[in-house]
Amino acid sequence: MHNQNVWSGQKLGLAIVALTLILVSGAWAATETVIYSFGADSGGYWPLAGLTFDGSGNLYGTAAFGQGAKKCGTECGMVFELTPATGGGWTETVLHTFSGSDGSVPTAGVVFDKAGNLYGTTSQGGAHNLGVVFELTPNSGGGWTEKVLHSFTGGYDGELPSSGVTIDAAGNLYGTAEFGGAHFEGVAYELTPTSTGWKHKVLHSFGKEGKRPYGGLLLDATGNLYGTTSGGGSIKGAGVVFELTPNASGVWNEIVLYEFQGGRNGGKDGRNPRAGLILDGQGNLYGSTLLGGTRHRGRGIIFKLTPSSQGMWKSSVLHYGGRNGGYSYVSALVFDAAGNLYGTAVSGGGQDRGVVFRLTPTTSGFWKEQVLNSFGGGSDGASPQAALVWDGVGNLYSTTFQGGGSYDGGTVFKITP
Repeated sequence: MHNQNVWSGQKLGLAIVALTLILVSGAWAATETVIYSFGADSGGYWPLAGLTFDGSGNLYGTAAFGQGAKKCGTECGMVFELTPATGGGWTETVLHTFSGSDGSVPTAGVVFDKAGNLYGTTSQGGAHNLGVVFELTPNSGGGWTEKVLHSFTGGYDGELPSSGVTIDAAGNLYGTAEFGGAHFEGVAYELTPTSTGWKHKVLHSFGKEGKRPYGGLLLDATGNLYGTTSGGGSIKGAGVVFELTPNASGVWNEIVLYEFQGGRNGGKDGRNPRAGLILDGQGNLYGSTLLGGTRHRGRGIIFKLTPSSQGMWKSSVLHYGGRNGGYSYVSALVFDAAGNLYGTAVSGGGQDRGVVFRLTPTTSGFWKEQVLNSFGGGSDGASPQAALVWDGVGNLYSTTFQGGGSYDGGTVFKITP
């Protein structure tokens, strides 16, 4: 069994900071504003996940620790909402505090269904302390009610769901668990609502062809699922990109689209992808790796996978991570309307505390990096580990794991062009 609490510790203090920095990279200027700082007396601390907007412009997310019961080594974490205030600033509301038995240490974000319910995962807690999938339903009189849809057992159904869930048009949920399954190397699973509760189904148990799926799943328009494993593969054990396709009988078949070549000291195309994937309009996949690449001591890459008529996928390195820009990629990328890519890197930048970056395609095949914000490690935040999300007017939002005032409990930030 793998039941490790990676983070621990108690800290005191609260800092709610509104800090604006102007940074220029090339001809592109961006403004960072910290809209919320987490602290010991606030709604949680150390957020590892990205954010979700509702139709009214409110933000929803999770903090891995804080609030409530201390059955988890530290407090067990929570789900929060940030609401823009009329006179400026944002107000946090704690929607749910985990107690251990209903989940603990949420490391992924939440998603909405059509009815306004929220769904997510916790990496620990539940009936077997191996993670849960949960639902939060808004009450008519205010507040939210949590229901555990599935508690992982550590057996065939999996354990340690580090990533969140993807929801389809019918309300089915899809996700990955990093361990468990038939070969104890992780699973891809589906949760289906029924009249008697939610039914859990293992779509695929990972093994030698790929193991430890850390990132979430991407659902395409025809119902296929795509993802990465952080290890495994027959070549170097450096991880793979996979596709899961359902057949007429309801069985899902796995196809390995690409195996990374990176060896122990890194490889040209990278190794150990930990983030999910995104698709462009032509069916190409984009993602990142934590390590590997021939430049900058193998600090990770941004890659593109292009399908061919023969069924094989071609990998192209778009960018190599490096100290001056960003490196150590663990979150998914996002596109803008012009086809540029945006993301976060845990490390890099002037203080080596992480960056927000933009990648722009060039005629050479490599993409030009522009650092939109370099975190300093203080009140402006540090170690961004989550994907970015757009609002309706072109601003980007996400979280930092650390920084944000005296408590160092992390931040929610906004990047304005």
